[in-house]
Amino acid sequence: MLKIVSARVAALASSAALALSIGMSAAVAADLEESYWYAAGDPTVPDGQLWATSYGECWESAYPDGPTNLPPCVAAVPEEFTVRLNFEFDRYEMSNVVNTDELARLDQYIADVKASPADEFLTVVGHTDIKGSEEYNYQLGLNRANSVRDYMIQQGLSSDRIAPAESRGKLEMLPDFAPDSVFQRRVVIRSQVN
Repeated sequence: MLKIVSARVAALASSAALALSIGMSAAVAADLEESYWYAAGDPTVPDGQLWATSYGECWESAYPDGPTNLPPCVAAVPEEFTVRLNFEFDRYEMSNVVNTDELARLDQYIADVKASPADEFLTVVGHTDIKGSEEYNYQLGLNRANSVRDYMIQQGLSSDRIAPAESRGKLEMLPDFAPDSVFQRRVVIRSQVN
């Protein structure tokens, strides 16, 4: 009797293990599916397809005998890009930015604009938190927007593509954050294709 029970337990355990492995295989396959490559681009150019992941990562051949007619991997420039550069208190120079990860995001945005085949015209608008007078915050927002605009020009964007800096100071608070939150302090860059 003990052998029969042991055999049944073993059969149930192996069935459960099989079902679990099949279920896990399906889950792993679903995760891997997102990293599959697919052809995108101009359907009239059959040999010049861009291969990209669902994350937008591009494939480019590193081999000399690889395809030479692929379109360039270009990230689309968003219509609105918000950068939350944390300047030291009462400062506005790029050398006073304390969160370099946001500066890296700005650098990537600039690279995307430079690589874009579209002719974007950019506006740069500074925002502050509620601390201080309206006049003070207007000027601080303008100084920070000018600092970002100047930085973009130093990084190679033409000044003809960027409007004079603007400020909203503390007039346009984000409703999801407290008025004195660091998230209110931001520079918004808007892109319009000419």
